Amino acid sequence: MSAAAGRRSLGSRIGTLAIAFAVGVVYGTVATIGHRHAWEIGGVSIPWGLVAGLVGVAALLVGTRLVAGGRAAATAAAAGVVGIVAVLSLPGPGGSVLVADGVVGAIWAIGPAIISVLVVAWPSLPSREARRA
Repeated sequence: MSAAAGRRSLGSRIGTLAIAFAVGVVYGTVATIGHRHAWEIGGVSIPWGLVAGLVGVAALLVGTRLVAGGRAAATAAAAGVVGIVAVLSLPGPGGSVLVADGVVGAIWAIGPAIISVLVVAWPSLPSREARRA
């Protein structure tokens, strides 16, 4: 944890976690809706929505971890993404689903969780000041 992160108030830390969680929920919702988009080129389906969604999850979590200065905010954003993907994977009241059975749906259902674990568990690099000392 950096020195600046240690000086933040409790309210500031809670606010950061709440905002990170909300951003994760919003991104997870939008990406779940768009993960089924695909291009048909020469009879081959290219799932660009799935690729963009997974790359976006990784970018969101890595960016949150770098900007917020620790694992806590990245964990909150990951909880938002993984939680909303899990909720939107369930059948709705009429039986309709946003995450359909198949390879693309299965990858979308587990991909954000795997990316979240990797980003949050990745070891922290020492700061420049620590390397110079």
